[in-house]
Amino acid sequence: MKTIIEPFKIKSVEPIHFTKRADREKILKRAYYNPFLINADDVLIDLLTDSGTSAMSSKQWAGMMDGDEAYAGSKSYFRFENAVKDITGFKYIIPTHQGRAAEKILFHIVGGKGKYIPNNSHFDTTRANIEFTGAEAVDLNIEEGKNPSLVHPFKGNIDIIALEKFINQVGAENIPLGMLTITNNSGGGQPVSMENIRETKRVLKKYNIPFFLDACRFAENAYFIKMREKGYENKSVKEIAKEIFSYADGCTMSAKKDALVNMGGFFAMNDENMAMKARNVLIITEGFMTYGGLAGRDLEAIAQGLEEIVDENYLHYRIRSVEYLGEKISKFGIPIIQPPGGHAIYIDAKGLLPHIPPSEFPGQALVCELYLEGGIRSVEIGSLMFGKTDEDGKFVPAKMELVRLAIPRRVYTQSHIDYVIEVLEEVYKNRNNLKGFKITYEPPFLRHFTCRLEPVS
Repeated sequence: MKTIIEPFKIKSVEPIHFTKRADREKILKRAYYNPFLINADDVLIDLLTDSGTSAMSSKQWAGMMDGDEAYAGSKSYFRFENAVKDITGFKYIIPTHQGRAAEKILFHIVGGKGKYIPNNSHFDTTRANIEFTGAEAVDLNIEEGKNPSLVHPFKGNIDIIALEKFINQVGAENIPLGMLTITNNSGGGQPVSMENIRETKRVLKKYNIPFFLDACRFAENAYFIKMREKGYENKSVKEIAKEIFSYADGCTMSAKKDALVNMGGFFAMNDENMAMKARNVLIITEGFMTYGGLAGRDLEAIAQGLEEIVDENYLHYRIRSVEYLGEKISKFGIPIIQPPGGHAIYIDAKGLLPHIPPSEFPGQALVCELYLEGGIRSVEIGSLMFGKTDEDGKFVPAKMELVRLAIPRRVYTQSHIDYVIEVLEEVYKNRNNLKGFKITYEPPFLRHFTCRLEPVS
C-alpha cells in the first residue's frame, strides 16, 4: 500500500494548547527570540529535538512498574546491562542520566590540552565536553556531506584520507580516541556506511587509536545500511547493529533517542582499566555504578526500548514519515539536506534566506518565523550554534546554516506533519521579508541554549 500507517495504536493523549500569532509575538519577545526559552505549553508542534520526547510503549510503562529501586545491585540494572550487551557486545556497561553525562566521563578520562578527537561531525554537547577539557574537537565529514542539495546515500561518512592525514599531522600519541557519530546529527541526520565504519576502524587500529561511537541513533543508521548498502538487504537491523558495534572499542549513547525513553544513557567499553576510571567518576558525579543517576524504572524502560527500536516495521514507518515531510516541502521550493535524514528534516537556511548573512543567523530568523506563523518550535544548527570569533576578532561562520525539524518518536500523526507543511509553505511565501538577529547575551559554552537575541534593525 502507498499509505504508511503508524505501527501502533494510541492509548493515551495529551492536549495541545492553541495560540494566536499576536500571542506568539509576545511570547517570542519574552523568550529573547530563543526557542529554548519558550514554555512548552506555548508550543503547538514541538520539533525542537527528538531527544527524550518519545512516546513510550505500554510495555515500557509496565516495565517501569516493575523497577527495582535498590541502591546497589538492582535487578533492573542487570536487565538493562543484558539488553545493552545483547546489541553492542561491549563488556562494561555504565548507566548515566543522559548522553552528555557519558561524554563528560569519557573526556574527563581521555581529554586535556594538546589532545585531539577526530569525528565525522561532533554534535554540540560532545564538542562542548571535549573543549571543556582543553582538547580540540575536529570534524572530518566527507565533502559530499557539506553540500546540502547533493544526493549521496551516506553523507554522514568520515573522510578516511583526511583522517589518516590528520593523524600524521598531529601525531597518534595526541589522539586518545577517534569517533563516529551515527547517524551524523550535525551533518543532517545522515547515515554512515558499514564500509566507512570498517575503514575508520582499520585506520585507527593501524595507529593504535581506540575507536568509539556516538551511538544515539544506531538503529536508524542500521536501517539505512539495510536499505542502501549492497550485501545488507537481507540482514536484520539487529544483525547490522551488532556488526556496527563489533568494530568499535566503546560508545556513548543518549538513550533518549533510539532507546525511546525520556531520560537515560550509558557509557560502554571493552577496556577494564577505562571502566574502573569511569566508575570512579560516575560514583562522584552521577551515582553508584548500578544506577548511575537513574531510577530502576528508567533502567527497565531503556531495556525494553532497546528491544523495540530494532523492529523493522517501526523503522520503516519512522524513516518514511520523515522522508514524507522532506518531499512535500521540497516540492514548493524549500531547500533541504538531501536525501532526508533519519530523525529530522534539515532546512538549508542559507539557501532559503540568502539576503541574511551568516553573522545575522539566517537559521534563527527561520526558527523565529516558524514559531510566529504556526507555533512550531525548531532549532538552528548553524552559526548561532557553531559560529565563533577568532583571535583577531573576526567572525567565523559555521560550515552550513541549517534549521532542524526533529520529529519526536511515536508522538505526532500525519495530520500534524501536514500542518507543519502548510506552515512552511506560508513561511516560504514570506521569506524575502525575514530579517536577521544579533546576540545580546551569550554564555561561554553551548550558547544556543540560553543566549538572548534581538532582531537586527
